[in-house]
Amino acid sequence: MRSIWKGAVAFGLVNVPVKVYSATEDHDVSLHQVHAADGGRIRYQRVCELDGEVVPYADIDRAYDDGDRTVVLTKEDLESLPAEKSREISVVEFVPSDQVDLLTLDKAYYLEPDSSSPKAYVLLRRTLEQTDRTAIVQFSLRQKTRLAALRVRGDVLVLQTLLWADEVREASFPSLDEDVRISAKELELSAALVDSFSSDFDPTEFRDEYQEQLRTLIEAKLEKGESVDTSATFGEESDEKDGGEVIDLMAALRASVERSRASKKDASSKSDDKPAAKRKKSSKAS
Repeated sequence: MRSIWKGAVAFGLVNVPVKVYSATEDHDVSLHQVHAADGGRIRYQRVCELDGEVVPYADIDRAYDDGDRTVVLTKEDLESLPAEKSREISVVEFVPSDQVDLLTLDKAYYLEPDSSSPKAYVLLRRTLEQTDRTAIVQFSLRQKTRLAALRVRGDVLVLQTLLWADEVREASFPSLDEDVRISAKELELSAALVDSFSSDFDPTEFRDEYQEQLRTLIEAKLEKGESVDTSATFGEESDEKDGGEVIDLMAALRASVERSRASKKDASSKSDDKPAAKRKKSSKAS
């Protein structure tokens, strides 16, 4: 990984020098636009509306227009702002970790110690762990002031930018104002269904099926050309599920619980059969 920024986490008179790295990356298949008629690449150009000339990116500045006047802001203007020049990640407050709304979490960054001794870094990490607190910080990156949550992930400090309060929409749905009656039996069956699906979350068990299928399609077209049969490539079966409204909620809950339990039982018996089969093979070999 290559660091994208250097700075220091500052709380009180304590400074923790850090390097900042992007914590995530996009693995989606990269696609571009082409002309359907001849396959020619579609490209976008930056054209000046006054002289019709194509403008190189290096010659482009930004501007603000209030309707009457236009103010041009050069790269030097923007870089001169005090907030842009600051390399400080300022701790505003330490809050209970469960008070950070997951809806507001945005881009994540890893922080690496950037000093001869990582003591201050480790001290901050252990303090956050021990107190179960998340540091709310402010800093500037790429011409924007950011609000972020500084938290612990394993042995690493993670900086995760937060959406500003006015960037989160209010959820206002009249249908939720209706008085809905839930019976004790419905709640009991629903809880049983949740329990039947209960597990420890392991993100490595999940995969991006769309991207896998897209790669399969690309490889098939590379091998067989435009004549590829997509139904043969992916088989006749469809994974589409009926998304219609459930009329009999109780019946749906009972059926769901029974199917989930049967599925778990089947999976458990298969896993039990594997070592038994291995034992048979070894006894025959002896």
